[in-house]
Amino acid sequence: MAALRTTLQRLRPGSTPLSQSFTNRAYQPALRAFTTTPQTLNNNTENDIPNINITNYYTLFPSTLPSGPPPNLETKFDIPLRTLRAEFLSLQNRTHPDKYPPGAPKQKAEALSALLNEAYRTLSDPLARAQYLLKIQHNIDVTAEESAATDKQALDPETLMAVMEVQEKIEELAEEEGSGEEAEKVIEEMKGENRERVEEGVKVLGAMVEKGDAEGMRRECVRLRFWYSVGEGLKEWTPGVREIRLVH
Repeated sequence: MAALRTTLQRLRPGSTPLSQSFTNRAYQPALRAFTTTPQTLNNNTENDIPNINITNYYTLFPSTLPSGPPPNLETKFDIPLRTLRAEFLSLQNRTHPDKYPPGAPKQKAEALSALLNEAYRTLSDPLARAQYLLKIQHNIDVTAEESAATDKQALDPETLMAVMEVQEKIEELAEEEGSGEEAEKVIEEMKGENRERVEEGVKVLGAMVEKGDAEGMRRECVRLRFWYSVGEGLKEWTPGVREIRLVH
């Protein structure tokens, strides 16, 4: 699976379809028969697997995302998640490996099922979706370790100050003498404030994606990654904790 994900992350506009870019030997024969033309599954034989356009994550879900990835006039950053999930479940049902006999058909189904899972997880989350688009369209990987270290240093002062304030509040709660209920109430308020930051960040990020602004996408992805991390830290908070761990 690691090799599968690594190969998917390397896909760029103009590159060969995913079926031609897999380097994992276990998946090469499985995907060789896939084409880039969507085709309805032939239910006359259990060995038939639907031909699905695997050029990128968006083309895997033609009913939900018929116009492909943004930026274009017909595709917005926001995705109808309920519709996406329905199409995903339908595709997963049609390509479930248990439906196919051992050998090439089963290998194809396993490869396609893994690809669909990864694509669905990525497209379902705004940050992961934007990071994916940033990677395949602009060859910028903000999740790389060296990139994360640089982005932390380049974080805008306003966001950095807000993150520091969150940490200071956590430290104050650990030092104050009071009931655990009072501390939990403060934490819940902080969670609400952070949810608002995330919602606003997603809106700004979506605007950058729809404009095709690579630098704006990178900047907003970095900022949103911090707010996601703050949210996870607040979720894991327990009385007495002096700081929350931020993962960038």
